[in-house]
Amino acid sequence: MTKLKYTPEIRERAVQLLIESEKDYPSTWAAITAIAPKISYTPETLRAWHQRMYNLRQ
Repeated sequence: MTKLKYTPEIRERAVQLLIESEKDYPSTWAAITAIAPKISYTPETLRAWHQRMYNLRQ
């Protein structure tokens, strides 16, 4: 199976959408599982991108 490549811009936009939407959900994971299917990514992919970007910002 071929691994999909996403540009840094796509990753950043997906994480930004998650960050903007987090306030509407009781937890980050709830936001991830609600948003990921809407933007055609798996929850685990979005979670990993979010975690990676969060760690880079610290």
